[in-house]
Amino acid sequence: MSYYQYHVFFCTNKREQGEQCCEQCNATEIRNYAKSRIKQLGLSGQGRVRINTAGCLDRCELGPVLVVYPEEVWYTYLDREDIDEIIEEHLVNGRVVDRLKI
Repeated sequence: MSYYQYHVFFCTNKREQGEQCCEQCNATEIRNYAKSRIKQLGLSGQGRVRINTAGCLDRCELGPVLVVYPEEVWYTYLDREDIDEIIEEHLVNGRVVDRLKI
């Protein structure tokens, strides 16, 4: 068994040349929201959920993006409501959110 049930990585990369990047879509703000929400729900810690910042995940053109391990499920999102859905469906109930999957 891994240390965490789910390990979620948010791309927060910022490309300096004006190319599409996740940070243009407020990735850091949304990542901070997800981390706070996981703590509020009592889902953080060993054996539960870990929210992390990642460097470039090299899928910015589909972004913003996050990936959930150990299943290696990639998601895109637009807002906090999408993150709430990923948390509720995937991280709480173990169901992939197909409409946000990339």
